[in-house]
Amino acid sequence: QVQLVESGGGSVQAGGSLRLSCAVSGRTASIFYMAWFRQAPGKEREFVARINRSSGILYYANSVKGRFTISRDNAENTVWLQMNSLKPDDAAAYYCAAGRLRTTRYDDYAYWGQGTQVTVSS
Repeated sequence: QVQLVESGGGSVQAGGSLRLSCAVSGRTASIFYMAWFRQAPGKEREFVARINRSSGILYYANSVKGRFTISRDNAENTVWLQMNSLKPDDAAAYYCAAGRLRTTRYDDYAYWGQGTQVTVSS
């Protein structure tokens, strides 16, 4: 089994910052990619960022390039999402995901965290 536990969500003013964390545990040997998705009310789950768990190679959605940073610790057991210059459109439930494929499709990821809410006021 693989378990993902997210934290760090909250409320922030536009232009502010938040840092989300995702702790990974269990049988992680087959987990090659970690990703962040978000889902706002009434919208489809949207890809945000991805990191190769071993190499650290990054990939971002165009909507967050230059503002968000995904990173991992040396043990590869924790993944962070640093969110800067937040906009009201960034408000959503943010989910950490893990899987074996290099993909931006949410249905390709086998493991998910519980989600953490991010609210951005204008």
